[in-house]
Amino acid sequence: MTLLEIGRIGKAHGLRGEITAHLTSDRPERTAPGAVWHLDDGPRTIVTAREHSGRWIVALSGVAGREAAEALRGQVIYGEPIDDPDALWVHELVGATVATPDGRTWGEVAAVLANPADDLLELADGTLIPCAFVVDDTELPERL
Repeated sequence: MTLLEIGRIGKAHGLRGEITAHLTSDRPERTAPGAVWHLDDGPRTIVTAREHSGRWIVALSGVAGREAAEALRGQVIYGEPIDDPDALWVHELVGATVATPDGRTWGEVAAVLANPADDLLELADGTLIPCAFVVDDTELPERL
């Protein structure tokens, strides 16, 4: 199973074992009680989660006390892919061919780079294309 990076654990919060988390995913399913985060030591289930000042404060199963929470600091949080046929996911873009509406190909997507204005597609030759110009080819009208 492919796991996707969805965030990173920050510092411990309080004395009861809660952690702070900085998430790159905006999907509410990722922070719902019962959701599973995959960490270095295996899967952890969310017991509670609440947003606070642009980050999340989360209680995870099996994390009791500040020391246990602090031991998780800096770990990357992974999640299972979400099945949503209406969404276009980053991991689906990597390896895709970029083409103009008239059919001219530009190359293959090597990576998707975070950028404040708009994410960028990096092609294999280093060319950068703003994601604002990306259109799923199934949405284009048929050519006459």
